[in-house]
Amino acid sequence: MKRIFFAASLLASTMAFAQNRPTPVIERTASGTTPPTGGGFGAAAKSGPKPYKEVITEKAVTKKGLFTVHKVEEKFYFEIPDSLMNYEIMAVTRYSKVPGGAGIYGGEIANRQTLKFEKGPNNTIFIRTITLISTADSTQEIYKAVSNSYVNTIAAAFDIKAFGKDSTSTILDVTDFFKGDNQIVSINPNIKRRFNLSTLASDRSFVQTINTFPTNTEVKTVKTFNTAPASPSPFGGGQGGASFPAASDAGAITLEMNTSFIILPKKPMAQRLWDKRVGFFQDDYVVFGDNQQRVENKTFAVRWRLEPKPADIEKWKSGELVEPIKPIVYYIDPATPRKWRSYLIAGVNDWQKSFEKAGFKNAIMGKEWPENDSTMSLEDARYSVIRYFASDIENAYGPNVHDPRSGEILESHIGWYHNVMKLVHDWFMIQTAAVNPRARKMKFDDDLMGQLIRFVSSHEVGHTLGLMHNMGNSSKTPVEKLRDKAWVEANGHTASIMDYARFNYVAQPEDNISEKGLFPRIGDYDDWAIRWGYGYIPGTTDEEQYVASDKLIVSAINENPRRWFGTYEFGNSTDPRTQSEDLSDNAMKASEYGIKNLKRIIIGLPEWTKEEGDNTYTNLEEVYGQLVGQFNRYVNHVLRNIGGTYETYKSSTQEGDVFESVNKATQKEAFGFLTNNVLQTPTWLLDKTILNKINNPIANERVQNIQTNTLNNLIDGARLNRMILSASRFGAANVYTFDELLEDTKKAVWSELSTNKPFDVYRRNLQKAHVEKLIALLTPSFTTITMGNNTMTIGADTKNTDVTSYVKGQLKAMQTELNAAALTNTDKMTKYHLQDASDRIKKALDPK
Repeated sequence: MKRIFFAASLLASTMAFAQNRPTPVIERTASGTTPPTGGGFGAAAKSGPKPYKEVITEKAVTKKGLFTVHKVEEKFYFEIPDSLMNYEIMAVTRYSKVPGGAGIYGGEIANRQTLKFEKGPNNTIFIRTITLISTADSTQEIYKAVSNSYVNTIAAAFDIKAFGKDSTSTILDVTDFFKGDNQIVSINPNIKRRFNLSTLASDRSFVQTINTFPTNTEVKTVKTFNTAPASPSPFGGGQGGASFPAASDAGAITLEMNTSFIILPKKPMAQRLWDKRVGFFQDDYVVFGDNQQRVENKTFAVRWRLEPKPADIEKWKSGELVEPIKPIVYYIDPATPRKWRSYLIAGVNDWQKSFEKAGFKNAIMGKEWPENDSTMSLEDARYSVIRYFASDIENAYGPNVHDPRSGEILESHIGWYHNVMKLVHDWFMIQTAAVNPRARKMKFDDDLMGQLIRFVSSHEVGHTLGLMHNMGNSSKTPVEKLRDKAWVEANGHTASIMDYARFNYVAQPEDNISEKGLFPRIGDYDDWAIRWGYGYIPGTTDEEQYVASDKLIVSAINENPRRWFGTYEFGNSTDPRTQSEDLSDNAMKASEYGIKNLKRIIIGLPEWTKEEGDNTYTNLEEVYGQLVGQFNRYVNHVLRNIGGTYETYKSSTQEGDVFESVNKATQKEAFGFLTNNVLQTPTWLLDKTILNKINNPIANERVQNIQTNTLNNLIDGARLNRMILSASRFGAANVYTFDELLEDTKKAVWSELSTNKPFDVYRRNLQKAHVEKLIALLTPSFTTITMGNNTMTIGADTKNTDVTSYVKGQLKAMQTELNAAALTNTDKMTKYHLQDASDRIKKALDPK
């Protein structure tokens, strides 16, 4: 997300702060009332600044920090020193407490904004929001053009109530500003629309506390919004859209919120120019300069400010381990069940060895929250926390708040949903129960669940260190190595914890691989990425550092291919190496091994899912659904190879192409897998001892849906069009061509045509789906959307390609074959089916 900033010399005078023990919090008295909102944020009528003592009276309770805060009876005042005017500040607003049932939780971020205070005319102070889009050096002529083109919005205005005792500060009444519904310290309109929130109920909204520290000020508010429940669902049995259940009870909802004002560093952290070959999150802005012949889009990595102590800089540069000035610390929410805390901490500490590769020891650590220290707050922006949510959501996530000028991560609140344990349980059971007896029950031993929590903790911490998903890393592991006990236990089944490569589903029972060879772990890529992001790279200018970085990256990947980074999150979803939930360098072989294990697991499910009190087969139904879903993942992993294109990120200094087609043999191998495991009905999934307990036969079976969806995706117009383009680019002899795919699909789906045997119901349904898909290709459906200068097509426009011509010819040939088969087949249902398919084709080819 881009931010605004358009002057290299925007920051004001020097400030120095020490993070001392915080002073007591300023509390709102229980008997107090909140004054009604008047004209402006400070007074009903503007009367000009008053003497200091008339505003900050003897009744004032004063606390000093980033902003000096005065509480006079029921009013709150900020005293802002002149030295902070035009100084950039980050405002981060989080939910402290929320009503249940709407999918948001206390501790989650609601809003963040960079802003500055500045003096306005007529004794006013403005808050301007800053969105960093473009920048220019203020000493250059083009700075004037940038200044003329980008103006920061005035988001709030205050009357000056008084000046400080020494006239070097300004007193503002902020009571109504924080009590009111002001977007920069509240929730944005999109969230309001999502939850059907309307006007703020001012009589039920107030400032609860304000606490101030040397580098941040924390404001806790209570806001009540009028609302209505979501509209009834058209399907009955609930509501459509998002809503707080409390809205139905009171017509309003109350949120407790905390806004942290964090002073941004006067001197931004040195940027590390982003490189696509190492998976860091990035931020960017446009740079203008007098001597340019084209504008520069400056993109830089998002990372923590991890620096050696001044006395240790040369040691660090020479490769000696040193301690950072300020380590990265994550606290564990005291709401976390005690038995899981050590595993969450271990997931943090597992990154210590990676930081040693970057030259730092004791660089990162997890700690218990000091529950008896009343001076610490979970919402205080100085602390990064793994927040624990009482939620049925099966997930966890790792965000960060960073300085948009430099990419410096300022803090992070990892979101940990309680029910993530169900997610990792089901993954582990379905992917490893064939080889691991400990995975064959509905409630795992605490130590096993703890290790599962530990790996998820490491993954989410990795995100908060700046690391993106590395979906492609697992493709650098040869498939047979996943069955090599010694190798996989030593190296892991993927070299990155940031991959979505959950567990080693390739391992077979006879391989005798221990849990060490089944679990993901921080690996070679992760160590390398931390080294690149946080280690020393020589150079005194961006250009020098970029050259040094390029050499370092090329050398590192050549030395160890397991350091490779690839992801579909940059927009290329056609590279079969960069998929989630897959393993190895060969999806076909890996999926065959995975299916062998699923066939073993399905036999044990009725027994393994038994649990006292489960009298409705709920466990069996859920885990069987997970098993079918895992099978579907294998199918999709293979499908990506057909018409696929490899994209290997390279700089101009490296040899070889960036884009290459998946070779023909691999694509044909993928088609063979789909024929044998999907187009031919996978009857092993249709276990009646399970289905008759969990599934009322009133709708399509899941297996049938998988078959139909796979067929539709296989000969989808977008895929066929890619195959035409690949044949043109890479040569038809080197790729699997679209017409070969269409012909092979027809043979696989209609293989019974020459046998005169009855077609079973699954095959008949699949064959009808095939005819309907071919007919749909004659009249492709797509939508073109234009946004500014950009045009985007949704769906594939194959009307003016060879696809339409070939499909029309294939349908005509099929019609002849179907008519001939209908004459000779003696099974009544099969005969009618063939006649029906022929009639559909006839109608499509000659709609008159």
